[in-house]
Amino acid sequence: MTDISTPTPGRTGAPVLARLSTLDRFLPVWIIAAMALGLLLGRVVPGIAGVLDAVRIGSVSLPIAIGLLIMMYPVLAKVRYDETGRVTGDRRLLIASLVMNWLVGPALMFALGWLLLPDLPEYRTGLIIVGLARCIAMVLIWNELACGDREAAAVLVAINSVFQVVAFGALGWFYLQVLPGWLGLQTTSAVFSVWAITASVLVFLGIPLVAWFLTRTVGERRMGRERYESQFLPRIGPWALYGLLFTIVVLFALQGQQITSRPWDVARIALPLVVYFLVTFGVSFLAGRALHLGYARTTTLAFTAAGNNFELAIAVAIGTFGVTSGQALAGVVGPLIEVPALVALVYVALWAGRRLFPGDPTLPAATRTRR
Repeated sequence: MTDISTPTPGRTGAPVLARLSTLDRFLPVWIIAAMALGLLLGRVVPGIAGVLDAVRIGSVSLPIAIGLLIMMYPVLAKVRYDETGRVTGDRRLLIASLVMNWLVGPALMFALGWLLLPDLPEYRTGLIIVGLARCIAMVLIWNELACGDREAAAVLVAINSVFQVVAFGALGWFYLQVLPGWLGLQTTSAVFSVWAITASVLVFLGIPLVAWFLTRTVGERRMGRERYESQFLPRIGPWALYGLLFTIVVLFALQGQQITSRPWDVARIALPLVVYFLVTFGVSFLAGRALHLGYARTTTLAFTAAGNNFELAIAVAIGTFGVTSGQALAGVVGPLIEVPALVALVYVALWAGRRLFPGDPTLPAATRTRR
């Protein structure tokens, strides 16, 4: 992985290991510790979940929103917005992303839910909702750590946000009522809040994206691109991981009681999620190689396809079925599995990159030299 407070190694030629900070080197340890701390707080501190959950703007949890915004700011501040045009012109990448996110991903989660949870309709419905909530926030940090294409990630996340507002309700209706009816399976009635979906997109991407665009624009005008990238970005870089760890602690503190009191249910929900993350990432990575996208864009395609918008999934499940529902628990288990799974896939991407993309100029330099 690469220290996200510095430019991507594949672009600078500097060895990856030489650029790792202590925070980056032991990132899996910090993430596991943050998850454990959150679960412990949720279990042993009376009322902490109620206090954290009470601070909301509509359906959006303010503590989680703060953590995600702190996490995303340094990552998006690095995006060279004047170079996003080269991404929008890459039809192979855009079409592959739309297919993986809005056809393959939801269909795969639907199939896994029915195959692995045929006797648990509430959990199955919750998983289908998770599959429909495409990632528009945390995926940026996984992409950055795996040295993916920043500009491509920003564009694909923006496209996902638009599709999320437009298509979420229709896809929910299709996968919960229409398709099960065609197959002779049990159907589920659900009306999703358009406001909850729109608010999630605005809070986690829309308004912040404008702010970060202004940050780079003003920063480059005052400092020049070289000083902006060599002096300003390294100062704010570590805050991405601070925000990530804070978000994980808050998220698991909010749901610690539910998770620790129902371990067998969590295990049942976890199995289809693990399969989903591995299959979606693997298929996307191989598709990127087949399309000759190069390592960086293939990595971006894979992470944007595998990640999910857990905050939206939880908010929709709670708003539609209630805070104590099985659908809400399935949404809660989502990040419990997604965070460690996608951290592991960062390492998988770097390992697979040097084998599937030998000599690719977008590979981190330290991995590019290994054959």
